Amino acid sequence: MDKRYQVFVSSTYADLKEERQQVLQTLMEMDCIPSGMEMFPATDEEQWEFIKKVIDDCDYYLLVIGGRYGSLSDDGISYTEKEYQYAVEKGIKVIAFIHESPEELSVSKTDIDPRLMEKLKAFRQNVSTGRLVKFWKQANELPGLVALSLTKTIKMYPAIGWVRANSQSNTETLNEINELRKENDNLRKRIGSLDTEPNVMFDNLADLSETIDINGTYKTMRGGNTYSWNTQMSWGDLFGKLSPYLLQSPSDNYVKNRILDDVFLRLDLRHDSYYLDDQDFQTIKMQFMALGLVDVQYSKTTQGGMALFWKITESGKRTMFKLRTIQSTLE
Repeated sequence: MDKRYQVFVSSTYADLKEERQQVLQTLMEMDCIPSGMEMFPATDEEQWEFIKKVIDDCDYYLLVIGGRYGSLSDDGISYTEKEYQYAVEKGIKVIAFIHESPEELSVSKTDIDPRLMEKLKAFRQNVSTGRLVKFWKQANELPGLVALSLTKTIKMYPAIGWVRANSQSNTETLNEINELRKENDNLRKRIGSLDTEPNVMFDNLADLSETIDINGTYKTMRGGNTYSWNTQMSWGDLFGKLSPYLLQSPSDNYVKNRILDDVFLRLDLRHDSYYLDDQDFQTIKMQFMALGLVDVQYSKTTQGGMALFWKITESGKRTMFKLRTIQSTLE
């Protein structure tokens, strides 16, 4: 059965018109359905709600980063970065293309404001962390990169896609409905058993005042050298910084990136990409689960794939409020 995949194309607009045209043309030649800011005449908070719905309907998210950070939303984050964060949180597979040498771009294609330049640098680092990215310099390089990367991604991570209604047989439709019914029954049984399952207790767990050693590596673009990093954090400090992000049930990869962002703010290292030791990350996950602060489930994404998602427990919320709220100093 022929499928067409819907791909959300995200980038700044004015400086990357030619690049976007190259990408959109490539997607159409691949029989994909491109979606992006061409659909939106203006961008504001009300429009943002519509953009999220469009991203929800997409099978893949394609990001092109040039020399501009983009217009800021009310919360000080560019709409391009907001789109990226939302796609990651929803478990949509991200394909990223980053300009190799933004400092070589003309002034008309770069940010002059130092504040925006810093935000762009941080955004590039965030996108480069924990995933493979492709670097480009000329617009005419993008069609080949997009075709190769998307074809490989579709093969490795097949999504739901779109099928013409008249090409899907009644038998297949009934089978899909039956599978959904079975899944729904299993979920109901699991939900019904939550109140009766005893809590697993562990002796001698490190409490929130104790510390953990966290390790990883980082790379510099110039020279491509790899360096090790190490830091100590208390469990309470780590959970206090992480817990507000868990209210939206983020993906496993999103949580890992939040930990990395906080670590590198503490270390103040110059880097182009950085990585957290996966075994340290798994220990952090298991510790918070054992303490009853989080629940981690392997669940379906909005695109039909499977991924790990974190959810803060009621005990975790109470702990978060203790760690993050400010007590009155008035007597």
